[in-house]
Amino acid sequence: MGKFDGVLLVSDFDDTLYGPDLRVPPANVEAIDYFVKGGGTFTVATGRAHPTFAPHAQCVAINAPVILSNGSALYDFRAGRMVYETFLPDRAREDLQQVARAIPEIGFEAYHHDDIYVYQPNAVTWNHLGRAGMEAAEVPIGQMPLPWSKVILQQKNDVLLRTQQYMLERWGDVYEVIFSNLVLLELTRKGSNKGGMVDYLVRYLGMDPQKVYCVGDNQNDIPMLARSAIPFAPANCAPEVKDWGARVLCSCQEGCVAQVVEELARIYA
Repeated sequence: MGKFDGVLLVSDFDDTLYGPDLRVPPANVEAIDYFVKGGGTFTVATGRAHPTFAPHAQCVAINAPVILSNGSALYDFRAGRMVYETFLPDRAREDLQQVARAIPEIGFEAYHHDDIYVYQPNAVTWNHLGRAGMEAAEVPIGQMPLPWSKVILQQKNDVLLRTQQYMLERWGDVYEVIFSNLVLLELTRKGSNKGGMVDYLVRYLGMDPQKVYCVGDNQNDIPMLARSAIPFAPANCAPEVKDWGARVLCSCQEGCVAQVVEELARIYA
């Protein structure tokens, strides 16, 4: 029996587990290894889709299916199979054409299985794809194949705030429209968020929801932080996460996830 038996730890990836220097701090790697060897279950919940997270699937000791695409997919990298996935309704293509007419500055990435399609890519788009090491096809919205697991709307923050308001006022019952950082606005099917997929994962693994701990840095992490026995966040988190009430630890680059494991080691001593 290990001290962490029955404990599930779920971490956001970018700017929580994985730093802006494009690496996982060694303290996090060591702490996660210690947690898993002690019987703990560790996984990641990321806005990244399968093709953009796959190169990092072995970066730490992940021993459970990974939550992808901001909560619209659950993929088991050890078994090489999709456990569960949701898709945007097909009407999303027409709705985004309407958004593009109303807000001409907007650009976005649409994820169709392992393919990425872009509309009106901008500096945010190229930076995002470059960080992930991915390529994308630029095609008209009406020619993008369906279904889409998610869309990432991309522009300056003030444009995205207008876009979010525009979409929620018209289709708030159809879509989740939530920021993953200041210049990335994530679009998934209504109910498909990190919190909902954490619930699904807990049921899938047959674990105790009272022994779930989550850590994340941005607005799209709040739905899963709400499921956490103690909601954790790195010091570099968005103000919305801090104001929401997460327990703020050290920064991502200082080893925030390692500090979470230290907290759990005290709880389950």
